[in-house]
Amino acid sequence: MRNLYTWGFIALVVFASTAGDVLQSSAMKRIGDVGDLRRQRGLPYVIRRVITSPSFMLGLCFMALAFFSLMIALSWGDVSLVVPASASLTFITNAFAAKIFLKEDVDSRRFVAAALVAAGVALLAY
Repeated sequence: MRNLYTWGFIALVVFASTAGDVLQSSAMKRIGDVGDLRRQRGLPYVIRRVITSPSFMLGLCFMALAFFSLMIALSWGDVSLVVPASASLTFITNAFAAKIFLKEDVDSRRFVAAALVAAGVALLAY
């Protein structure tokens, strides 16, 4: 049963981390280059733009959920399984999410690399 809880929280880490990454990337693309904005309008303007962005703040909440889920998963599972599994699976889901939601050009090499990393984690898990 403990193994089921561990994998459940690994799945939650992967989902929350991917959602957070996609939301924050989308927000930052809408906000623009913060370096240019800071030079043109000043740091308070940049901070206000970021803090008032709903997708950035929701992404931040998802990232917090991912962090606390990782802590729970680490309390139940071995670090040698939890960290590589959550990292590699997040790498795979980020590639798919970037292609689907952000319309990024994700080439086949990135998908092959993600699959190889996942295969390595599968070898560690069993």
